[in-house]
Amino acid sequence: MEDNPYYFTLNDVVKHMKLIAFLLACSLIISCGHSRNAPDVSTIPVTVTIERFDHAFFEIDSNDVLRGLHELNTRYPYFTFDFVANILGAGPLSDTNKTAILATRTFLSSYLPVRDSIAPLFKDLGWLEKELQDGFKHVKYYFPNYQLPPKVVAFIGPFDAPGIAMTQFTLAIGLQLYAGKNLSFYRSVRGQELFPEYISRRFEPAFIAPNSMKAIAEDIFPDNSGSRPLIEQMIEKGKYWWLVNRFMPDVADTLITGFTQKQTDWAKENEGLIWNYFLQSDLFTIDPDLIKNYIGDAPHTQGMPDSSPGNIGQWVGWQIVKKYASENPDLTPAMLMKMDPKKIFNETKYKPK
Repeated sequence: MEDNPYYFTLNDVVKHMKLIAFLLACSLIISCGHSRNAPDVSTIPVTVTIERFDHAFFEIDSNDVLRGLHELNTRYPYFTFDFVANILGAGPLSDTNKTAILATRTFLSSYLPVRDSIAPLFKDLGWLEKELQDGFKHVKYYFPNYQLPPKVVAFIGPFDAPGIAMTQFTLAIGLQLYAGKNLSFYRSVRGQELFPEYISRRFEPAFIAPNSMKAIAEDIFPDNSGSRPLIEQMIEKGKYWWLVNRFMPDVADTLITGFTQKQTDWAKENEGLIWNYFLQSDLFTIDPDLIKNYIGDAPHTQGMPDSSPGNIGQWVGWQIVKKYASENPDLTPAMLMKMDPKKIFNETKYKPK
């Protein structure tokens, strides 16, 4: 039977199983490419607890708003003023500020249905605490001297209020902009006027942590690239996506860019053609109208197919930064973020196929 090609010994089977296990392990490593070089942050002492300001605010008695606001301020002295003055836009919290009282009462009554509709989605934020905690640990790993927000609070604000806000004392999360793309308000005429579908489809809970890391990245390195030529803005803005990926090494690209999976696939498949398009354009233009076509939210990029994403310029900038970082592995994130984009562009010699 040893001459039979279909006959295997137990030894052969064991060897075959070991080979399969080895190949599976290799494929897992490749498929998790984002985290291959992720640092071990398990021992970094960071704990995140999300304060439920949203719960406390909607407990205010609309018939006794002034007392309710004072009690709220006692519980959340690090956020109540910012919420009333800046998010509600009602001015400082005081006994004589009737605008603040009226604005609070109006908001309580008009947004109570919103609170009720999204409350079940955010009943438990333990999952988000874990994601933010892991992200914060990576921030401290790369930037040990950076002061993380002392508090993380969840609030429900007006729909035109920010989804993520960095205040003096908090990272504040506006749940009203993460209630799922099918929330009735997002689908309404008014909702689509504020947030067209290509924006509102990103109003999913999964975007909270990546957007929080973007806010921290911009807090560490404020973006001052607005007056630079197009290619330099592309690279400068690409740095932020690259840094967010360092803070969240396992996060999907779509949650960093906001592209759909189809748009992501299109960009990857056509990277060479996209770059040729830019080479035939004016990479060094400072015309804000032209720059706006390639950087910033849009349903797609003008001059490219409808299947293209908007903000393709930042995506290309991200690819250039990734290439430069891979060719210069000794660079720390702090060093790369401070580098002149012209130097990155000139030395990378980006030429995708």
